[in-house]
Amino acid sequence: MRSSDAPATPRTARRCPGVVPPFLLDRLARAGDAALAEPAQRTLTVDRAVRAVRLTRRPTRPGEPGPSRRVFDAQGRTALPGVVVREEGAPSRGDDDVDEAYDGLGATWTLLMDVYGRDSLDGAGSGLDATVHYGQRYDNAFWDGERMVFGDGDGIVFRGFTDVPSVIGHELAHGLVQETADLVYRGQPGALNESVSDVVGALVEQRLRGQDAASASWLIGEGLFLPGVQGRALRDMAAPGTAYDDPRLGRDPQPGHMDDYVETDEDDGGVHINSGIPNRAFHLTATALGGSAWERAGQVWYDTLTGGSLARDADFAAFAAATAAAAGARYGAGSPEQEAVRAGWAGVGLEVR
Repeated sequence: MRSSDAPATPRTARRCPGVVPPFLLDRLARAGDAALAEPAQRTLTVDRAVRAVRLTRRPTRPGEPGPSRRVFDAQGRTALPGVVVREEGAPSRGDDDVDEAYDGLGATWTLLMDVYGRDSLDGAGSGLDATVHYGQRYDNAFWDGERMVFGDGDGIVFRGFTDVPSVIGHELAHGLVQETADLVYRGQPGALNESVSDVVGALVEQRLRGQDAASASWLIGEGLFLPGVQGRALRDMAAPGTAYDDPRLGRDPQPGHMDDYVETDEDDGGVHINSGIPNRAFHLTATALGGSAWERAGQVWYDTLTGGSLARDADFAAFAAATAAAAGARYGAGSPEQEAVRAGWAGVGLEVR
């Protein structure tokens, strides 16, 4: 039984940048087309202004486990949370963005509960909040440490961000990381933070669509780009570096192997760039095992994230070793699951003993 009487505990959270990497927004902000540059620059300015927030946890709802969702409407402003427009169990009010956000929150909660036995992001039934219609032509969606926030897109490169389940799962997964391993958001631990979020986003979408590992697209943000953009998604977990190649956005810079690791001070040390390496390791593991990726491969990654032994500053090698250990602990030393994990990491240049 959950208690609604637990005191709210203020805490400081590190708000993660949105699902659209800052280097993509920077390219648009420097574009010659003012219709692209103005919303991108506004998005970057807002992002810098809200990188840290003070939080008060919303009390959990007593009773049997179930999602506790609230969706707010920012009405084109950047003050959060906005006006509440739909709460748990309430019917649709005719706004597609509100309904898509509500459904995406529920799909992520259901994955965590039905597959991993976890009641919401904190494991104790915390509420799931989202705000839609954030800002004017805002080109992103982000986790602010307390809620999901969705922009409507610029209408040229990006459509609205609520109708892509991988985006919702990705950003909520930043909350899951915050509540568990709390990986430092810079360099390799930051890239792992982004990669774990991509994994959860992919699993939410695949489960909704009934896709197994072999038939899934493994695209993050598929459907965000409007017609005319030369790209399929923001990231491709199966083939990092191939998601887009567009005159306005540039070419997808993600590597898929340690031989191509990118050393950079931008993007918090390349968190959205080098996340392609652990992304591909997960894809290789999941496709080698076959079946539904949220089952054995997803279980190993979940065990690693929640096991309590992963350091906040874990690098790729430490995370790889932790996944192999988690596979051995759950499925047995030398099991097909453990060997698939080792082979997945070997495929990106990281040997795990």
